[in-house]
Amino acid sequence: MSRPLRAEIDLEALRANLRRVRHVAPYARVMAAIKANAYGHGVVPVAQALGHDVEGLAVACLEEALELRDTGVVVPILLLEGCLDVAELVEAARRDLSIVVHCEDQLCMLEKARLEHPTPVWLKINTGMNRLGIEPGMASAFHARLAALGADRVTVLATHLAEADDREATTTIRQLRCFDETIAGLGGPQSIANSAAILDRPDTHRDWVRPGIMLYGASPFADSVGVDEGLVPVMTLSSALIAIRDCCAGEAIGYGGDWRCPEAMRVGVVAIGYGDGYPRHARSGTPVLIRNRRAPLVGRVSMDMLTVDLREVPDAAVGDEVVLWGRDLPVEAVAESAGTISYELFCRLTRRVPVSYRNG
Repeated sequence: MSRPLRAEIDLEALRANLRRVRHVAPYARVMAAIKANAYGHGVVPVAQALGHDVEGLAVACLEEALELRDTGVVVPILLLEGCLDVAELVEAARRDLSIVVHCEDQLCMLEKARLEHPTPVWLKINTGMNRLGIEPGMASAFHARLAALGADRVTVLATHLAEADDREATTTIRQLRCFDETIAGLGGPQSIANSAAILDRPDTHRDWVRPGIMLYGASPFADSVGVDEGLVPVMTLSSALIAIRDCCAGEAIGYGGDWRCPEAMRVGVVAIGYGDGYPRHARSGTPVLIRNRRAPLVGRVSMDMLTVDLREVPDAAVGDEVVLWGRDLPVEAVAESAGTISYELFCRLTRRVPVSYRNG
């Protein structure tokens, strides 16, 4: 019999979260971020579920885009990192992909390449994120050079917000001011908003929004969970109790003896560990859900197992389902306790975790 560990992906929840995007940004086109295997949710099933309900799909690199094209996805696809060499540019044009241009080298490649089909361009402007993007003072010249390659080459003027997930940060205001001053007089639709800005900053919605984490049902904010933002969890990660031990007061649990039983108690063993992608650094107290009640993790996470305190679930039995996150247990609660973010928890699941889909 196989291990009870599994990740269930509810594609109707995914579509519900897309409807939430449409509700809060009703006049914007949607470029759905499905990079990193759709944040660990399965890039092809997610792309197929979103289908023609979005105007585009955003991935990080050419390899991710080609996987989609090879499985029959025909909607526009944007390469967020652009092309790294001429061969990639030629292939991107051949496969009808849009590209981000964020540096001089990429623009030069476009100017020198002999492409059978024009490649739509999103011109990325650095307004304070200081990661990818041309400097504001270069925007006018880049725009003119791209326009010289064809009237339809600059399809979108874009930037990325560094602190939109902090509702009190003033950085977003400064970035918006920089962006608006930079693009004044330049033609083309605009794209600024990520998930946090979609939910909290209507002034960033412009022509295209780029939802990522909110599509998967998690909040982009540190002070809320998905349900607070009108979102529905898409992934439920679950396993089962495979053993229960009756331990005496003072007994150590797990590697290193970091946690000791404060009294005589039952400790449950769950079939999941860091070899499956569960965070090894999750501290004692990180919640799991058993029989609709929270039980805290105790001791260190092992490669294949973790241990939980069953004092709040005295009727727990071997074989009981254990929800690690998702249904009735927000992934954000687990991420906070583990000192990370929901994005990482989703993305780090390994291929040892079987994935199933419902409402496809």
